[in-house]
Amino acid sequence: MVGYKFMGKAHSHAYKDVGMFFDMDADVVMKAICGRDEQGVKEAADKFGWEGYETDWRKLVARDDIDFIDVNAPSDAHKEITLAAIANGKHVICEKPLALNLADGREMLEAAEKAGIKHAVCFNYRFLPAVQLAKKLIDEGKIGEIHHYRATYLQDWLVDPNAPLAWRLKKEVAGSGAHGDLNAHSIDLARFLIGEFDRVVGHNRTFVKERPIPTSTSGLSGTGSSEKGEVTVDDATGFLADFKNGAMGMFIATRFATGRKNGNTFEIHGSKGTIRWDLERLNELEVYFREDEPEAAGFRRIMATEPVHKYAGNWWPTGHIIGYEHGFIHIVYEYVQHIAAGTPFAPTFLDGVRCQEVLEAVDLSIERGSWVSISEV
Repeated sequence: MVGYKFMGKAHSHAYKDVGMFFDMDADVVMKAICGRDEQGVKEAADKFGWEGYETDWRKLVARDDIDFIDVNAPSDAHKEITLAAIANGKHVICEKPLALNLADGREMLEAAEKAGIKHAVCFNYRFLPAVQLAKKLIDEGKIGEIHHYRATYLQDWLVDPNAPLAWRLKKEVAGSGAHGDLNAHSIDLARFLIGEFDRVVGHNRTFVKERPIPTSTSGLSGTGSSEKGEVTVDDATGFLADFKNGAMGMFIATRFATGRKNGNTFEIHGSKGTIRWDLERLNELEVYFREDEPEAAGFRRIMATEPVHKYAGNWWPTGHIIGYEHGFIHIVYEYVQHIAAGTPFAPTFLDGVRCQEVLEAVDLSIERGSWVSISEV
């Protein structure tokens, strides 16, 4: 695995625990974790349960004792590491967004398909039981023809103008700001649940143009110096969308939603009912069905913790909730199982590219000040 900070910890936890709760067709052996800071990566290897560590990813991807590579380094490193891993015959799971831009994403997809390796993008929210239930209800026609899809991804960690200039605020490293980081999740969930985008129109803002140069960072926090640097990404991006199935979409991603810590939600209105989900209450799915008798009509809360709910039966007794980290465990389970069986897996690099198409179409629409078809990018 390349990367050992926030996502490195989340992914390591998944590899370490997946075999405890799921019957696997292949063992997950945590061979080596990689990072540039030897002291930091050595401590991470010891703490997270890796057999060893490397400080050069080029050496890591060439090792004969490793079957697949997990890439969760900053976005500007995704392409180079992934292409080298593919060239060495490794399967690859990569964090989102797949690449800094669409051209790089398409190059990565082409290389993966040509090599015949198993490739995946870590859209982890697909793999939560309540989201899987939403997908099932939609596919079964329980809420009918889809009219509206509304998504929010709201955080507030940048409201303080003195929050330091982390790598996520530099376009050359992150690719984009709230748009690529947060809207990427919302776009993938929309594609997973109701289908492909047709056209988009957006707007964005960077509310704080300069921030303190960081002296230290940890996750989404850190300390800064008196010197300041330019913020080169968006703080917030919203857009409207038309889907190919005729549905309307409304999306907003921001790091300036004061009081909201990780407000990832979707609400889907159909001709027969409505579904609503909120990551901060991730075990629950709110549903409304028009067919209910008037005296009992209204939104109801489903706790997706029954054995009948996908993945839930592998965990605790009914009502004993799971958390954020479990989505990573579930995607690792599915990915390893499909590697072992040689069967198709999703989300792949193709899903990463499809997501990137929407992201870049929104950027192009902001530049033009008009609607842009996804087919134009």
